[in-house]
Amino acid sequence: MHEVLRLAYESSVDFRRSLAERPVRAQASLEELRASLSIPLSEAGVDLAIVIQELVHGVEPGLVAEPGPRYFGFVIGGSSEVSVAADWLTSAWDQNAGLYATSPALAVVEETCARWVLDLLGLPPDSGVGFVTGCQMANFTCLAAARGEMLRRAGWDVEQEGLQGAPKVHVVVGDEVHITIPRALRFLGLGAGRMTKVAADEQGRMDPVALRNTVAGLDGPIIVCAQAGNVNTGALDPFQAIAEVCEAKRAWLHVDGAFGLWAEAVPVLRPLLNGIERADSWATDAHKWLNVPYDSGLAIVKDPRAHRAAMTVNAAYLIQQEGAARDAVDWVPEFSRRARGFPLYAQLRSLGRAGVSEIVSRCCALARRAAEGLAKIPGATVLNEVVLNQVLVRFVPPDGGDADAFTRLVVERVQREGTCWLSGSVWKGQGVLRFSISGQDTNEADIDRSVAAIAGAVRPR
Repeated sequence: MHEVLRLAYESSVDFRRSLAERPVRAQASLEELRASLSIPLSEAGVDLAIVIQELVHGVEPGLVAEPGPRYFGFVIGGSSEVSVAADWLTSAWDQNAGLYATSPALAVVEETCARWVLDLLGLPPDSGVGFVTGCQMANFTCLAAARGEMLRRAGWDVEQEGLQGAPKVHVVVGDEVHITIPRALRFLGLGAGRMTKVAADEQGRMDPVALRNTVAGLDGPIIVCAQAGNVNTGALDPFQAIAEVCEAKRAWLHVDGAFGLWAEAVPVLRPLLNGIERADSWATDAHKWLNVPYDSGLAIVKDPRAHRAAMTVNAAYLIQQEGAARDAVDWVPEFSRRARGFPLYAQLRSLGRAGVSEIVSRCCALARRAAEGLAKIPGATVLNEVVLNQVLVRFVPPDGGDADAFTRLVVERVQREGTCWLSGSVWKGQGVLRFSISGQDTNEADIDRSVAAIAGAVRPR
């Protein structure tokens, strides 16, 4: 056992040490990975040390350097050394996180993390908090609580009676709603195709006047989904005005804040979130700006009674707590799950308030630096107001041809070259390169080096 753990530790450290300079892209093709990894299952098994050695040998060429300083794809953070160390301990301790009885220490750690997070985000201190995989399941959990509470107010117990015969629940979203919201509605039986969309402005912010006009014509339970951090532009909805509309209509206001909620930790960014505390629920990730390893998301519901009613289960064989102790199964869809609280606890303890603020503010400053550098590339146009960590760029080819096709080509060239990795997207019908900065180890040199690589991809070949 000790030899196997030593091999895993040394391989992990070697990989982490390589992140600053290794190509960010995967270095093996699909065919090469299959040739190395898609092997017949043996009859008798394989020596433990050989398993780990061959796993590392087969997997490493297919790894993307996501925890490294020049990974700018999607909105993916890195992972700090202390949170990785705590994650190793999480695997070694192998705690079932469902009940206080199965891991009293974890129950107290997650209770403590919940208190820290609510304080950092300026949210009501008695809110319910669930530790989930990411913002997909955080949105699902919060919207389950919203569905249950809004139907209860209409005289229907959805947890017991289901949706057949229930009053219609209206779900209102902005035009730039993130895909995890309609997917959560599918899971909840509310139907992705039954959302009502309202207009958003040129940066993707929901129009509160359009929202008011839309909900004015709706009767019955209403759930409004706002957004803190548009996945393309980084823009944040006008929460104060949206909350006023929701309160007047007695609608539930949910905020999808996968990364944008953490702007609350930075005093100069806090005004972007004015009114956020007036919402009824919030979803966010810890594996983005907090740089905690996957998986780590947070579902937060202002009314803990509504939160718990949507999630909890009871059975004669369970040893559930009454009163002070926390049973995690009361707050999340899973029962048996990974003890996610340990890495988050370690990261928050190591950073403190100042450390969380520094990561967020530095990533935003680096995004502005990236935008300034990219704007100097011939034929490049930065399309968004860089309010957080997202930069959208579009490239017109030197011959004045198809900008969509050329922008896609630039993205492909950058991904192949390997200095950095970033993704393409579509914004307002136009193809764009999306540059997203979330890693705590990224510095100005990484930005400048990446901008130079993008400039090289734009030059004629």
